[in-house]
Amino acid sequence: MKSIVWFAVGVAAGFVAAHQLNQTQQGREFFSSVDAKARAFGKAIAEGYHERDAELRAEGLAPDAAR
Repeated sequence: MKSIVWFAVGVAAGFVAAHQLNQTQQGREFFSSVDAKARAFGKAIAEGYHERDAELRAEGLAPDAAR
């Protein structure tokens, strides 16, 4: 139980620190950069998934390709 409390305190402190950092110009630039990188990563993952799904469908190996 004690570790859950410390975890919650850490999460709350992280949110407070991020909020304070986001109020500065450098903080906004930092979070904007992190957001752009996360979106690019997510887009690359989605593109790879769709590419592989198309390959499997072309070979007739996709789970719903037999329908």
